[in-house]
Parts: sequence; C-alpha cells; structure tokens
Amino acid sequence: MTHVLKLSIHATPGAKRTEAAGTHGEALRVRLAAPPLDGKANAALIAWAAEAFRLPKARVQLLHGAAARQKVLAIAFDSTAELVAAQAQVAAWMATNPAGRYENESCSRKPFQG
Repeated sequence: MTHVLKLSIHATPGAKRTEAAGTHGEALRVRLAAPPLDGKANAALIAWAAEAFRLPKARVQLLHGAAARQKVLAIAFDSTAELVAAQAQVAAWMATNPAGRYENESCSRKPFQG
C-alpha cells in the first residue's frame, strides 16, 4: 500500500540555491535556483523533493500549480513510518521561519497588529 503526502508549496524561483525556507502562509516555502521558464522551476522542485525525501523522482508528482507559485506536490512513500518521518521533516522546515516573522530579524518593519 502506498502512503501519500500532499504538500502545499510556495515556490520562489530564481533564488541563489534550492532549499526549504520556512513558511508562506500555510505552505512550505521552497526557494528554487532554476528560473521560472520552460518548466525548469517545476523540474527543480520535483528533483529537490525527491532528494530531500530520498526517493526516485517518479515518486514525486506535481498535482496543481504548474504555472503558479502556489503548488501542491504528491509524494508517495512505501510505509507509514516513511510518511511519518517525512511529515516530521516538513514540520521542522516550517518551524525554521514561523508565519509572520521576517527572514531578516534586524528588519525594522513589524507585522501589522491592527
């Protein structure tokens, strides 16, 4: 039986390197070194996810958002244990930059407290 993780992604193409970078709303923010041209950023995202979860690229599928920054990946695992480990990894990535915080902590702008 295959266990699938559906992962909401906010992709930022054209970055210096490909990496998980905290959150953007409820999605995992992923910076992509590839440009957003000819599907290169989508291919880089799939390659990053496959490497990050130690899976073949065939186990990672782009479900939604081929032409948008907001994307949904489906990542297939063989066991419940692999799925749980992947969920823990995603939680760790998202905890590195909780929603509402600025990447540059010395930034003088603060979120609106209306």
